[in-house]
Order: sequence, then C-alpha cells, then structure tokens
Amino acid sequence: MKKRTTATKTVEEMRPEYDFSNGVRGKYAARYAEGTNLVKLSPDVAAAFPDSDAVNDALRGLLKIAGRVGARK
Repeated sequence: MKKRTTATKTVEEMRPEYDFSNGVRGKYAARYAEGTNLVKLSPDVAAAFPDSDAVNDALRGLLKIAGRVGARK
C-alpha cells in the first residue's frame, strides 16, 4: 500500500486582484434582513415536517384554532 502525501501550501496573503480596500462592511445587510425570517426547529419537530410549506400550514391551522387569523399575501 502506498502512503499518501499531501502537498498543501498555506498562503496567508490574498492575491492582488482581490482588493477589498474600498469595500463597505454590511452594505446590503439591512436589505437582506428585511426578506429573511429564519426559525431554527428542534430536530424532533423538524422530523415531523417534510418541508417549510408543511410547517406554515400547521402554524396557520394553530392560528385559526387560537382565533388569531391574519390575512397574509
């Protein structure tokens, strides 16, 4: 059996063509956050739903039962 040798070279500097000196940190963060509403489900809960549509349907049903139906388009 042959021994594997890996020749990896660690480069600690960025290439000259990757110039971010004029970059603006967080330029699009607010716009991204407006369209993002992520919720992390526990693994046992996530296993009960095949996709996000199933989760949304279940939550809408719960809202109807609770009497808090809101129209969402």
